Amino acid sequence: MQLSLQGLQRFCTEHKIKLSKIDHIFLSRVCSETAGGLPGLLLTLAGMGEEGMSVNVWGPSDLKYLIDAMRCFIPNAAMVHTQSFGPSVGGLMASQTKFTEPIVLVDDEVVKISAIVLQPIFSNRAQLLNELSITQNPTEKVFNDRVDVSKSFSPNGKNSLTGKPGDMSVIYVCELPEIKGKFDPEKAKALGLKPGSKYRELQLGNSVKSDFQNITVHPSDVMDPSIPGPIVFLVDCPTASHLQELLSMQCLSSYYADFSGPPENAKVVTCVIHLGPASLISSPNYQSWMKRFGSAQHIMAGHERKNVEIPILRSSARIAARLNYLCPQFFPAPGFWSLQHLDCLAPESTPSSEGSVSKVCESISAENLLKFTLRPYARLGLDRSVIPSQVASSEIIDELLSEIPEVVDASQCVSQLWHQSTETKEEMRLTHDDKVIVEEPWFDENTLPSCLENIRRDDLEIVLLGTGSSQPSKYRNVSSIHINLFSKGGLLLDCGEGTLGQLKRRYGVEGADNAVRGLRCIWISHIHADHHTGLARILTLRRDLLKGVLHEPLLVVGPRKLKFFLDAYQRLEDLDMQFLDCKHTTEASLHAFEGVTETNKDHSFLGSQTSFEDLRDKNTDRQVAQKVDSTLFAKGSRMQSYWNRPGSPVDNNVVFPILKSLQKVLEEAGLEALMSFPVIHCPQAFGVVLRASERLNSVGKVIPGWKIVYSGDTRPCPELIEASRGATVLIHEATFEDGMVDEAIARNHSTTKEAIEVGNSAGVFRIILTHFSQRYPKIPVFDETHMHKTCIGFDMMSINIADLPVLPKVLPYLKLLFRNEMIIDESDEVVDAAASVAS
Repeated sequence: MQLSLQGLQRFCTEHKIKLSKIDHIFLSRVCSETAGGLPGLLLTLAGMGEEGMSVNVWGPSDLKYLIDAMRCFIPNAAMVHTQSFGPSVGGLMASQTKFTEPIVLVDDEVVKISAIVLQPIFSNRAQLLNELSITQNPTEKVFNDRVDVSKSFSPNGKNSLTGKPGDMSVIYVCELPEIKGKFDPEKAKALGLKPGSKYRELQLGNSVKSDFQNITVHPSDVMDPSIPGPIVFLVDCPTASHLQELLSMQCLSSYYADFSGPPENAKVVTCVIHLGPASLISSPNYQSWMKRFGSAQHIMAGHERKNVEIPILRSSARIAARLNYLCPQFFPAPGFWSLQHLDCLAPESTPSSEGSVSKVCESISAENLLKFTLRPYARLGLDRSVIPSQVASSEIIDELLSEIPEVVDASQCVSQLWHQSTETKEEMRLTHDDKVIVEEPWFDENTLPSCLENIRRDDLEIVLLGTGSSQPSKYRNVSSIHINLFSKGGLLLDCGEGTLGQLKRRYGVEGADNAVRGLRCIWISHIHADHHTGLARILTLRRDLLKGVLHEPLLVVGPRKLKFFLDAYQRLEDLDMQFLDCKHTTEASLHAFEGVTETNKDHSFLGSQTSFEDLRDKNTDRQVAQKVDSTLFAKGSRMQSYWNRPGSPVDNNVVFPILKSLQKVLEEAGLEALMSFPVIHCPQAFGVVLRASERLNSVGKVIPGWKIVYSGDTRPCPELIEASRGATVLIHEATFEDGMVDEAIARNHSTTKEAIEVGNSAGVFRIILTHFSQRYPKIPVFDETHMHKTCIGFDMMSINIADLPVLPKVLPYLKLLFRNEMIIDESDEVVDAAASVAS
C-alpha cells in the first residue's frame, strides 16, 4: 500500500525495489498529496519490457476524476489497470447508505484486502459551505456538476450530504489467513484412524469416520488450535468531518476488543497504521477510538517531522555533501542537515489537548523503512533492521578525502576563484566611451555584462531542483528550476514530479513552505509528464499555506493541453490558480494586445471573439517554418505541419485580464518581461525569456536588467537563438552526448555540443546545461574544450547571479570529483526503454 506516489520511483531505485514486483497500489485518498506520482509511474511501467508492465491501482471512485484528467497526456494503454470502488461521484456526493460494508478488492490464498469508504459528515450547512469555500476555484462561480447547497439538506435540518469530489478517504483492512494447528498423528491413532487419506481430510478441515471405532473424528480432535491470521488496518482520517463518520461506523464493531456479538465473529487487530494529521489523532475522540482495538500496535505514519532530518535518498544526499565540500558557494548544505540539531522535533507520542500523557493510547512514530512483519508468524511485529540512521556530513567527507585526496587542494582552489573574481572586478575601469576594459585574462572572451555591475547577492539565485530527463532517478530528479528573487518572491520554470520534495531538500521544510508561499508564477514548457506532474502538489500546498490570508490565485503559464489537464483535475480539488496559454505570452501576441489596447482606449475589443492570428503578424509562423531546417525533424514527425496550423479562437474577455494579472505579477517581482517562444520538440512546446527591470546604480546610472533564457526541451532552432541574443544566462537542455546526434534528432532533443553552439551563436554570457539522459547517472559525457562559458547542472545547484563570472571555472574541479564515474551505471539506473517513455 502506498500513501504517496510522489518520489516512489526514486525510492525504489535507491533501495533496489523492483517495480516489477509490485502487484497492487492502494490509494487512501485521491489528491495531489497521495497520487501526485501516479502519472509518471504509469508511464514508466508501460515502457518496461517489450509489452510493458502493469500493476493494479486501486482507489475510491474519486480516482475517475484523476484518470479523466491524465488522459490529456497519458495513453489509455498505460491506465488499463486503474480500478475505483465506492459510491459514484457526481457533484456533491449523495448519502453512502449502500456502502456501509467493506468492499473486498483482493481475496486469494495469501491475503484478503478490503476497503471501507470514509466520507466526511457535515453537521450543518455552515460547515459544508466553509469546506466549499476552501475548495472553490476563485475564478469560477460553481462547477457545472455541483448541486445547489441550499437544496441539499432536508427540511428537518438533517444532513443528506457527505462531501464533494476529492473528499473520500479509505480504510484498508488487510487480513491474512489463519495458521492451521499442527496435526497430531498420535491422537488420530488413538481415535482408531489408520494413516492415509483420512489424515489428509482432517488436515483440510473435514470430519471423517474412524476405522476401528464407531465415532466421527473431527479436525479439532486431532489438530492443535489454529492461530488467527494477523489483521492490519490502514486508516486515513484527514479531518474532523471524516472522524465523525469513522466513530459511527457499525461495520468495524467486530474488530473492537469490546465486541459484544457472537465470539466466532470477533476479530483481533494486530496493527493499526494511522495516516491522519497529528492534531486530529491526538484529539480525545480519536484516542478513545484507538483504545477500542485493545492490544493492537499503533503506528503513526502521518506527517512525522522527525523523518525529515534523515535523507531517504542517501545516494543523492551523499553526492550533495561531496559537492558542498568542494564548492559550498554553488552547493549549499542540504536543508535536512540544518534540522539535525533542532530541539523542536515531534515527540514519539503526541498528548491530547485534554488529560495527561498517560491517557494517550500507546503508539510509536513511523520511521522511513520501518517494517511490520506478518509472516512468518514467529517474527510477527516491528522490524527496525533497515531503518536508515543519521549520517553526518563529516562521515561522507572523510570517505571522500580517503577516496580522492586531491579534493583538498581542489576545494582550496575553488575557494580562491571567488577571491580572484573579487580582485578582478576591483581592477576594472571605465573608459571614456563607457566600454569595460579588463586587465586580467579572466574576462578576455566573456566581458562582464553591464547588467552585473554592482549586482546584489539578494537579486537572483537560480536553483536547479531537477536536472534529469524522462523520469526520476537515483541521482537526478526531473525538470524543475526555482528562480529565487528573494524578498520579491520566486518563479518555477517547469515543475516535474517530486519538485516539492526537492524544495524541502534544498531549503528545509519551513524554507520550502516559504518558497511556495512566495511563488509569483509557474511556467510550464510542454505537456510531457516529467515537466509538470509536480504542479498540482505545489498548487494545493500553496492553497493550504495561504488559507485565511488574502491572496490572488497563482498564475500558471503553460501549453493549451496543460489547461485541459488542470481543468479536469480541478473537479477533484481546488488548485487556486489562473491559467494563461504560452501562446499568449509570445512577443508577437503581447505586442498585438498592447497595440490593440493603445488604439482602443475603451478596450471595446474585449467584447468580441476574434482569431488569435488576426491580432499578430500573419507571416510570423510562416517565416519560422521557412527558417527551420527540415533535417532537424525525425522522419515522420508532425512538427512541420504544426507550424502551419491555424490559430485557435481567443476570448479576449478571458485573456486580457489574465495578461494584466501577469503584468502586475512581473512588476511586483521586479521583472520587465516574461515571454514564451516556440521550440522544436512536440506540439505546443515552448522556451521562455525572463528579463529583469532596469535599475539605478549609486551615481544614478541606468543599469539594464539581466536576461535569463530557458530552452525547455528542444532541438537547436532559430527561435531559440534569437530569443537568447545577449542573454545573461541560457539554461539549455543537453539530453545526449555529442556522439548521439541521430538519437537527439529522433527524439527532438539536443546534444551537449549543440546546446553550447546555440549559446555561442546568441552571444550568451553563461550557459548552464541540464536535462541529462538518465543513462548518465552522475555526470554526463562532455568535451571540456567547448566549456569556456558553460557549466554542467546538478540537482540542488544554486547559482547566485553575482557568482556567474566564476561558474565555468568550477567545472574542471567537478569533473575531478566524478573522475571514476563518467560511465553508465546500469545496475543503478532504470532501463533505457523505460527512460524513453516520457521523453
